[in-house]
Amino acid sequence: MLKYQDSESGLRSGVTRKIAAALAATALVSAAGVGVAQASTASSAKTAAALPTCSVTGLSASLKQPLAGGMMHQGVVLQLKNTSGRTCALLGFPGLGLENAQHKPLTTHTTWGSTWYVASPAKKVVELKSGQTAEAVIAWTHANTGTPDASHAAYLEVTPPASTAHKTLAFDNWVDGGSLDVTALAPHITVTG
Repeated sequence: MLKYQDSESGLRSGVTRKIAAALAATALVSAAGVGVAQASTASSAKTAAALPTCSVTGLSASLKQPLAGGMMHQGVVLQLKNTSGRTCALLGFPGLGLENAQHKPLTTHTTWGSTWYVASPAKKVVELKSGQTAEAVIAWTHANTGTPDASHAAYLEVTPPASTAHKTLAFDNWVDGGSLDVTALAPHITVTG
């Protein structure tokens, strides 16, 4: 009887050791998988973080595709092109400011988010190789030239994200209350309708 208990206890110990070894191996494989996934995520984040922010001197700015107005709405697609000769990144929304014909700043209120024309894309890093572009949609209203709070702008200041300098573009438009709406930058924004 004692012999049987020893063998049973030995059998139990052997089985227990095999189960423990299998669990340990599974845990090691899982930990290794998590470690690889974390390393991969960290590597991607590091690569994105390693990209320099596009500077004003390395970008050109233009207004493309005037958008059809309706109900006193007007809009345009803003395009920023990487002219630096190296890859850089943009994240977020451009800053905007109106100027009169003498390049004096006009009161401007910029709202970041969706516009009358399109919903704003999510705020994500836009990686721009040399020659590539990022876009945003700018929208505003214009009741008529006689509205007391309407500003007649001749120029538009465009400040890229994370910059304190701006590009100045021709912009001959009446803008109610100096209010502009602008979407986040994205590689491309499709405006339908």
